[in-house]
Amino acid sequence: MEKTKRNRPSWDQYFLKMAMLVSERATCPRMHVGCVLVKDKQILSTGYNGSLPGQPHCYDVGCMIVENHCIRTIHAEMNALIQCAAHGTSTNGATAYVTNMPCTNCTKALIAAGVREVVVFSEYHNTKAEEFFEASNVKVRRLPMPEKLIDYDLESFSSAKIIDADKLDEEKQ
Repeated sequence: MEKTKRNRPSWDQYFLKMAMLVSERATCPRMHVGCVLVKDKQILSTGYNGSLPGQPHCYDVGCMIVENHCIRTIHAEMNALIQCAAHGTSTNGATAYVTNMPCTNCTKALIAAGVREVVVFSEYHNTKAEEFFEASNVKVRRLPMPEKLIDYDLESFSSAKIIDADKLDEEKQ
């Protein structure tokens, strides 16, 4: 049967779902966070919370806790900003789609990088984000968490053919 109605997500849902997917790369068991920096409906960069490049991950060696924060990880927002800096991409006027309200330090970095809007679907403990965002005229929008399901029905697409996993295994041998 042919699908007549598409479940096309809004731009906000699309970018928040992307942030959720990005968060799956996180390496700290205390919290998985994903951030997608967007400008003019184009993704500038993504980031998740994880250890420094080449350093051990919390999942492997445990968290490094100082004052109830894991300091082994670089937060998702910082990683997204660092990716832009490393590739010479301006974040001035961008929107940050983040799975959680940023911590105070990430809030300051987002503001300093020129991010003008932050979209989240969950809160974060002990943050001054709201206060700093308001003082800097950065718009904060709280939206419902998007659906966790990715609606991709390969079988219903007439031009697609599913790859046979058994044949792939045979080819490898």
